[in-house]
Amino acid sequence: MVESDTSQLDTLFHALGDATRRQMLRDLASGARTVSELAQPFAISLAAASKHIKVLENAKLIRREVQWRTHICRLAPDALADADAWLAYYRPFWATRLDTLETLLRADTAAPPAKGEHQ
Repeated sequence: MVESDTSQLDTLFHALGDATRRQMLRDLASGARTVSELAQPFAISLAAASKHIKVLENAKLIRREVQWRTHICRLAPDALADADAWLAYYRPFWATRLDTLETLLRADTAAPPAKGEHQ
């Protein structure tokens, strides 16, 4: 990821840092929703839901379309690809660590108990 994308990544991870917004994204993954439909599962006002939606829009995670007085929200998955690309850099680090842990655990279970140890 180039340095100029840092601000957008900050905005993206800020948006993903809230459980309500993550749930809204999960709901949108199965199809478009109105603002009311997105707010429904939470004990929040429509104004609070709109603030969450605005954060998701600013992060380019969703698109909002106005049809008369109804606001329809849709998932915009391209921004998630940016987050995935950033995280991909760290996958080899964690894969190596987990492989090492697996090797150590296998060696520990395969080793005979030390003298005086009970099983």
